[in-house]
Amino acid sequence: MMRSIVCILLFLMGSSVFAQKANFEACVKFSESNLSDYVHSLSVYPSWIGNSDFFWYYYTTGDGTVYYLVDAKKGKKQELFSTERLAARLAELTGKTEDVRNFKLGGFRFEGDNPYQLMFSKYGKDFEYDVKRDVLKEYSRERKENRFSRVPYWQRWSPDSNYMVYAYKHNVYIQEKGDTTSYQLTTDGERYYSYSFQRDKDTDKKEGASITWSGDSKVFYSLRQDRRNVGEGYLIDHLAEPRPTLRTYKFPMPGEKYVYTYDLHLFNAEKRSHQVVDIAKYPDQEVKVILFDFNKYPEYIYFTRKSRTCDEMDLCRVDTRTGEVFEIIHERCEPHFTEQLFECRILNGGEDILWWSERSGWGQYYLYNKDGQLKNPVTTGDFMAGRITEMDTLGRSFVFEGYGREKGINPEYRLFYKVNFDGSDLTLLTPGDGFHSIDLAKNGKYLIDNYSRADQEPIAELRDTKGRKIMELERPDLRLLYEMGWRKPERIKVKAADGITDLYGVMYRPFDMDSTRKYPIIINVYPGPQENFVPQSFTLDDNGNESLAQLGFIVINVGFRGSCFTRGRNYHCFGYGNLRDYALADCKFVIEQLANRYSFIDLDRVGIYGHSGGGFMAAASILTYPDFYKVAVAASGNHDNNIYTKWWGETYHGVKMHEKKVEKRDSVVYSFGSKIPTTIELAKNLKGKLLLITGDMDINVHMAHTIRLANALMQANKRFDLMLIPGADHGLGSPYYVNLIRYYFVENLLGQRLDNVDMDEID
Repeated sequence: MMRSIVCILLFLMGSSVFAQKANFEACVKFSESNLSDYVHSLSVYPSWIGNSDFFWYYYTTGDGTVYYLVDAKKGKKQELFSTERLAARLAELTGKTEDVRNFKLGGFRFEGDNPYQLMFSKYGKDFEYDVKRDVLKEYSRERKENRFSRVPYWQRWSPDSNYMVYAYKHNVYIQEKGDTTSYQLTTDGERYYSYSFQRDKDTDKKEGASITWSGDSKVFYSLRQDRRNVGEGYLIDHLAEPRPTLRTYKFPMPGEKYVYTYDLHLFNAEKRSHQVVDIAKYPDQEVKVILFDFNKYPEYIYFTRKSRTCDEMDLCRVDTRTGEVFEIIHERCEPHFTEQLFECRILNGGEDILWWSERSGWGQYYLYNKDGQLKNPVTTGDFMAGRITEMDTLGRSFVFEGYGREKGINPEYRLFYKVNFDGSDLTLLTPGDGFHSIDLAKNGKYLIDNYSRADQEPIAELRDTKGRKIMELERPDLRLLYEMGWRKPERIKVKAADGITDLYGVMYRPFDMDSTRKYPIIINVYPGPQENFVPQSFTLDDNGNESLAQLGFIVINVGFRGSCFTRGRNYHCFGYGNLRDYALADCKFVIEQLANRYSFIDLDRVGIYGHSGGGFMAAASILTYPDFYKVAVAASGNHDNNIYTKWWGETYHGVKMHEKKVEKRDSVVYSFGSKIPTTIELAKNLKGKLLLITGDMDINVHMAHTIRLANALMQANKRFDLMLIPGADHGLGSPYYVNLIRYYFVENLLGQRLDNVDMDEID
């Protein structure tokens, strides 16, 4: 008898640990939709006045909105006008009054470079304000008629207005000015292989042709995509009226025979000629035209072609007078090129070429001449040089994003640098420890730097492009936010499963946390490889993690090896060839480290959730480590990457090219193959609670991914939960979806049964 009582007591004691009551009131209070009422301006968005050293902006605090005029050269800021006086003058002129604290103006503009002659619109009228004299008057603005506004959308006129090009039934037609008849230039256009912007539909109407004119109006070109044989995806719109409808779309998948291919066409307007340019090199190559000043330099077209195996790429030049192709640069990058950061700039009429490459293991810029000879490396070192923000061809310098160069700063934080074409004078423009965004002056002398971190409010600074700080402009007014009890999350740094690589993330705690208690831990995941979605800058409730924590959880978000392209090729390509498993060991090891570091983390109650690639990872995690993860929510997950989009699977997992010689035709036939491990293969391992969510109109990650995993779980005789959201596409994100996740973790990690019927009762 005594033994039974002891057992009952132990059971009750144990169950009480798992019967924490969720704090729904705090969850709602600190959700982003509610917090927005307590926050005003967070960043400065400047408007530069012509090519002058002046800019204006407005900024809102708890005291109202103020418009400012800044002289960047002198580092002086002044109110552009007194809101009270200007509102009073407007009332005198219009007879209308309004709340000065919510005073807003529209149509701001200045007269050229003059920062003291302000024009704006209000109440449907135009006004002119002399900033220095504090004088306001109404004026009638001369409305300039846009000559293109009357041109039908489908007409593509040459720069000299002598020729007009359009598409009809997917083919190209040209008509000379003054003529009433058109000349057909092509006959091979058809649906999915069209010269028209309306490439996927047949129509009897004239449409805009997908062409680009040269600046001298002599030639134009078209890069045409062939989608005809690409397989289709299918969705049923169950909510359509009066009956469900079928939606189809082209969707190439990894290893398939038919994918998008390209051909380049060159047209001569005067001769009415059409030439197919020979751009072939790699089977199933991807082709992109490089942006270039085709108006000023009409003699050439530049394009890149990349192999289907994603590891070889060329820069080529087409002579528009002859159609001849010259290969300027050839590069091989294994296992694949990082397309998110790749840049190629054709400068000074092609005399200079800036080319981004990871040949050193780090993304850097190299300067070539027009013939493809390397002049010099422009950036060097163990850091990532990212996208170009501003180019100064006369000064022979450019501004670009940089990652990981500054010691002691998170390598995933974006900073900005300036460098000369010859590699000299590399200058850090934004030295603050945080994630930066900039807005450059039109004259190239100054910039506004807005930067912050997950645990630091935004700071707006005025700086020059020599790296010097001129003045601080603003910090947000967050008094009400802190008074209501909101707290910033914590940045965390942990090791990857190799015990060496540093990983960075964010931790959210309940604001009413009792550090002597144990709390379940939930990790919000996204494995990349193109992004990890760990918040780098200041947010109120990133992805709902802050409000989720208030229910009574420790919530974390960490980037894993392979999840981010800003940390070098080795880091980014860690998961190549292992698109299912590469992030799983790091994720588990991170949670174990934090449990060792913080006594309030309960390692017996671990949850995981994510959306899209995160949903894929959440399911893979609980099926790979079924004794470690107790609860998982997998939303819109690409659980079978073999039926996901081609570029994802073939780029990040790999595709094999096979050659077969056909002796009779003395030719070679190429085929491609790709086989990616799936979460579905792990279904038999499930032990914990798993919720699968998908939208039935998801054109990105088809609901078939979730249905196939559900089928495998059923075949393995596993119990799980499935929620199909009617009419939802890939985004989901509705309040119902958010509450579904909250409920699932409350019931299965906190042990609190929620019997209410209405999902919005907690709001």
